[in-house]
Amino acid sequence: ALGLLHSPQASGCVLVEIRPYRLQINRRNGWGFSETIDLDTEKYKLGRNMNQIREIESTFSDWKTLFRAGGVAALIMAAITFTQSVLFIISPPPYEGTVVDWFTLFEQNAFLGLLGFEALLIMYVLLAVLVSLALFVALKQTSPALTAIFLLLSIIGSVAFILARPAFEMLFLSNQYAAATSDAQKAIFLAGGEAMIANFHGTAFQVSYLLGSLSGLIIAAVMLRSGVFGKAIPYLRVASSVLDFGIYVPI
Repeated sequence: ALGLLHSPQASGCVLVEIRPYRLQINRRNGWGFSETIDLDTEKYKLGRNMNQIREIESTFSDWKTLFRAGGVAALIMAAITFTQSVLFIISPPPYEGTVVDWFTLFEQNAFLGLLGFEALLIMYVLLAVLVSLALFVALKQTSPALTAIFLLLSIIGSVAFILARPAFEMLFLSNQYAAATSDAQKAIFLAGGEAMIANFHGTAFQVSYLLGSLSGLIIAAVMLRSGVFGKAIPYLRVASSVLDFGIYVPI
């Protein structure tokens, strides 16, 4: 044991600095050591972990504005989803109808026509890009590769969805159809409307739908690994992504 005087001013006092580099734990019974701990190595690991914590704290501080914007965007997206669902129940669009049915809807109420052609969801996917960017920054320390893939798929999916929702083009064709004075002119605008409906259900929409579901599974896996969002949110995202594929199940 090493005894030191309590006061460094006391006569004959010598201050001693002890820097242990290895800790050996004796066995309770018998000879030898039960465990040897290299303190320098542990100190290095602790320092490295502290540096990582500081980097994470610095990241959250630097990107605070983005995180707040992402949170606000997520709330607006929830409101859009609710609004769109209510409108679909109150005034269901003619998804199974003809182009004339769509033109009639636009002529009767252009606002409902735009909502029926999911113009409001264009704003939804634009906000989704902001949320995806915030998630990328928040979780990139956990898995840089997966979060980068998630962000890329989210952006591609959003662009594809916007291309698949030509709502204002449909409004223009509807107005032109209503103003047409001959059958030949009406036939031209009807053909254009048919092309818009085909695009509505076509490749761009399928790509955006699949990429949205796939990116949801990826970010849910990263969330579970990080633990930042708990477990309920990632599992809900997994369930949502799996259920998305229900539209491909024949009824």
